[in-house]
Amino acid sequence: MIIKTIKGKTPVFGGDCFVAENAVVVGDVVMGDECSIWYNAVLRGDVHFIKMGNKVNVQDGAVIHCTYKKSPTTIGNNVSIGHNAIVHGCTVKDNVLIGMGSVIMDDCVVESNSIIAAGAVVTKGTHVPSGTVFAGMPAKKIKDISPELSADEIDRIANSYVKYASWFKEK
Repeated sequence: MIIKTIKGKTPVFGGDCFVAENAVVVGDVVMGDECSIWYNAVLRGDVHFIKMGNKVNVQDGAVIHCTYKKSPTTIGNNVSIGHNAIVHGCTVKDNVLIGMGSVIMDDCVVESNSIIAAGAVVTKGTHVPSGTVFAGMPAKKIKDISPELSADEIDRIANSYVKYASWFKEK
């Protein structure tokens, strides 16, 4: 893994986190407990801060970045960021699933208990209301989330990644 201090800022990891050997975490990045940063993921807190809550998984090839002096990235608790997703200069609240290959641009707010579908492009400044699924290019609301979908997908995936990370930490 590449963990690098940039401009006097060093990444801070919570307890019981897993960072893959070829993940990159640099600069002003602070994460909570039980987070996992998977293979080829990049978290660049070089131009602004990245703050992550507890039980966040950043899957293989995902990129989290910001916009210089303008748009930091804040991620809540119990968030799954799918393979090859880009999360850039935005706010993602609690209990969110960000699908594989999706893009969330600057100044977006993704409210709690929401799903961004695989391949969606959430354009600059979009507000994703709580309890909705957004999909497409540009992403639009396609439906509301049922409590069953929230538990079956959002919670299941976040909990699964805590389990998967434990396999890689076993000696």
